[in-house]
Amino acid sequence: MTPRAAVFGSWISSPPKARSRACLEPVLAKGSSRLSRILLIDDTPEIAELLTFALRDHGHEVFAEGYTDTVNDLIGQFRADAVVLDCTALDMSESLFDIVRHHPNHAELPIVIISDTPEKADAVLGSRNAQKVLLIPKPFTGSQIAKALDDLLR
Repeated sequence: MTPRAAVFGSWISSPPKARSRACLEPVLAKGSSRLSRILLIDDTPEIAELLTFALRDHGHEVFAEGYTDTVNDLIGQFRADAVVLDCTALDMSESLFDIVRHHPNHAELPIVIISDTPEKADAVLGSRNAQKVLLIPKPFTGSQIAKALDDLLR
């Protein structure tokens, strides 16, 4: 696996066979004129790496970040087209969802939520602005996440 530093806080768009730190430039998918910018928030480097490569293969530009104190600042600085948020830690995911939704640049931003407890996530989202939100239960595939993003970004 790629070292944590190469996954979190970095643009990852090089193919899996060429993972040098020099290859972090965004790559356009075949036939694509513009990449969708995806902010991926996941605290597991291996899942973040797999999702990053899957989303890149579907024509997205991905910025991966773990659950750190910098996520709040990053959301304010990063101009994403959509967010993929892993809701394993429900308390953390609630606050991250609220941070995204309450930021003026991201209030209407599409969000794909990955959760191993979809019932609890549904209950939390029911009381919030859950427009343009899709919930994907674990286990999932990279293609499922890419399709959900494509549906939300239309």
